Amino acid sequence: MVRRQIEARGITDSKVVAAIRKIPRHLFVSEALMDQAYNDFPLPIGEQQTISQPYIVAEMTQALQLEKEDRVLEIGTGSGYQAAVLAELAFRVYTIERIHPLYVKTRKLFDNLHYHNIVSRYSDGSLGWEEESPFDAIIVTAGAPEIPKVLLNQLDMGGRMVLPVGDQYSQELVKLYRDEDGIHKTHLGGCRFVKLVGEHGWRAL
Repeated sequence: MVRRQIEARGITDSKVVAAIRKIPRHLFVSEALMDQAYNDFPLPIGEQQTISQPYIVAEMTQALQLEKEDRVLEIGTGSGYQAAVLAELAFRVYTIERIHPLYVKTRKLFDNLHYHNIVSRYSDGSLGWEEESPFDAIIVTAGAPEIPKVLLNQLDMGGRMVLPVGDQYSQELVKLYRDEDGIHKTHLGGCRFVKLVGEHGWRAL
């Protein structure tokens, strides 16, 4: 998986590659799908949510340019796989999940895998985690109709944010960087994620 799907497609950050190589991805999907866990496509994890394909996880993580002392906010815990990758690279990961069964399941998984630097919360992720801000990096693993200003306000000086922005069917992966001159935007290419549901995202049905 790492050689064919990640390194061959341009992921060059050796720390990201090492983190993905270390993590047992099959533990983050159901037993029925374990034999497909290392393939190059997303998989359902229940509750109409998915675990992202390995390459997208690597691309978004590489774009964050994480350092060992960084504090990272993740919006959308999902399967917990992305948070685990972040936890290998950063000092602490704050992750928010709005679907309670996924929140409970991933918290147990993090504890079983001894990811004690992951702090999880059951809440509306589109609001961020203001009391723990500012963050060195923010990653949103669900498609937003627009960039949530509330999340930008929780990004520290020199901070990076990566998120998919677009309609309900396709999005553009965007990287934002904050410095003294303001917010700088880079487009990383097309993608497709489940919707970011919440006060600053799409409305729940």
